[in-house]
Amino acid sequence: MNGTSQLGDFLRSRRSQLRPDEAGVPTYGERRRVPGLRREELAMLAGVSASYYARLEQGHSLGASPEVLDAIAQALRLDGSERRHLHDLARSAKPRSRRRPAPEVLTEPTAQLLDALGDIPAIVIGRRSDVLAWNRMGHALFAGHLDPGAPEVPAERPNMARLVFLDAHTRDLYVDWPGKAKAVVGNLRLVAGQYPQDSALHTLLGELSAKSEDFASMWADHRVKACSVAEYEMRHPLVGSLTVMQQTLNQGPGPGIVVATNAAGSPSRAALDLLAQAVTQAVAQAVTQAVTQAVTPAVTPAVTQAVTPAVTPAVARTAPARPDSRLSTG
Repeated sequence: MNGTSQLGDFLRSRRSQLRPDEAGVPTYGERRRVPGLRREELAMLAGVSASYYARLEQGHSLGASPEVLDAIAQALRLDGSERRHLHDLARSAKPRSRRRPAPEVLTEPTAQLLDALGDIPAIVIGRRSDVLAWNRMGHALFAGHLDPGAPEVPAERPNMARLVFLDAHTRDLYVDWPGKAKAVVGNLRLVAGQYPQDSALHTLLGELSAKSEDFASMWADHRVKACSVAEYEMRHPLVGSLTVMQQTLNQGPGPGIVVATNAAGSPSRAALDLLAQAVTQAVAQAVTQAVTQAVTPAVTPAVTQAVTPAVTPAVARTAPARPDSRLSTG
């Protein structure tokens, strides 16, 4: 996956999905082989030559100015996220030194914020959708079937994109799974444009494309979407149906915190409160069990050794054997 091929693929996909009537291009009843715009038609709308635009799609022209890119974005009717993605792809297509992105870590301020959120479900997500941390409610809501300590081990960190496409529990969690899946793919498209040198990201995309036909189909569509705020209806195995507003809190290029909220007094808030009670009870039971296991091995051997040998022989010596009543009545 390189910048020039991504740029060309993105332009072709957007051009093929924009019909002439949507772009204001007259066809005069002409029969067309494809429903989308032709290269020369888009070039005319963007105010560039057809040959220049063709070279841009083919990856032979790497010096497109921001003004030209904005003109093409306007001709293609791109939204804000798609426009930024186009500029990212154009930058990644230019030759430059290859620098590996810095590893993502959970900072102390982020960890404190995660803890302060309390009963608000929250997870810390890296650029590749790796879970760097979660609070108890975040784990219970999004991935209660997984080990709660998994994010603490880099090699075992759950990946939300992988869970959405390859994990049956997560797939069943979302009522509108296709909508959630498209949002995940759209966000990964944005990240791929911003971090073209991220080999771990390319490995993840290759794995998902190979293991999930749904992902491969959605990825080929080249849709991009920023997943900053979205509402999802969920089917939770413990508390049933609930609707949550997922929002990503982000300060710059680092990891973001995804929080799940809902309206006060709503049935969904009641479901979250019930889940919080279940989490609290589970934690209390786990603590009690841990204390019991820690104390019992230390006490039982001592009691057994100190009491049993001293009492049992004495009882055996002083207690006379009683005859079997059934035999003595014979």
